[in-house]
Amino acid sequence: MSAPTHTSPPRALGADARLPWWALALPALAFGLLLVLLAGSGEAHAASGGGSALVQVTEQLLRAVG
Repeated sequence: MSAPTHTSPPRALGADARLPWWALALPALAFGLLLVLLAGSGEAHAASGGGSALVQVTEQLLRAVG
């Protein structure tokens, strides 16, 4: 005689799957912050004649790699 088996209900996949609130909020926040940084860097570039420190370091790293 075999023992009874217990199965759990199937997990929701596809459109029925639910995400926690932070799974949508964090990427949206990151996108907004990057957008603000990009929008603000144009004004700083025109006022000082040079890019921000972050932009300068990124350009140097890209030149070193490429």
